[in-house]
Amino acid sequence: MARKAVPIRRVVTGHDDKGRAVFRSKDVIQPETIPSGDADFATLWSTAQVPVDLNDETDGRDRDAGLTLNGGSVIRVTDMLPGGESPMHRTNSIDYGIILAGTVELELDDGVVETCRAGDVIVQRGTIHLWRNPSKTETCRIIFVLIEARGPYLHDGQPLAELKP
Repeated sequence: MARKAVPIRRVVTGHDDKGRAVFRSKDVIQPETIPSGDADFATLWSTAQVPVDLNDETDGRDRDAGLTLNGGSVIRVTDMLPGGESPMHRTNSIDYGIILAGTVELELDDGVVETCRAGDVIVQRGTIHLWRNPSKTETCRIIFVLIEARGPYLHDGQPLAELKP
């Protein structure tokens, strides 16, 4: 039997022609399996820049966000599938990860692993890392908010290169 990702309800506010708050959209988004097959992603919103232009009426899902959006921000739901593992990667962004359900292992390039569970919050500051779901049966749902950094991390004055899978 095929596995079906749990959909996400999204509610977006905005303003009407009199400047009053209104609901711009209310929809349900179905996460889609990424090419590596280890996770399902659903981008909920993105911005073209930081600070954000509140007058930009573009639906944030309509931007090509990629892993991170250069100069902007992205909020994404990631379902790490049972046994799934991302490649080792680094982005020039600050990433906030909020574990909603399940367990995920965060491994750094020196092999050190931290196990994170529902309710944990991870602040990823441009370091090289991978994500692994150690469960054989349970999906781990994580909300990620990624905000582009001013530039890469400098080690001894030299920038550490991005490594995007």
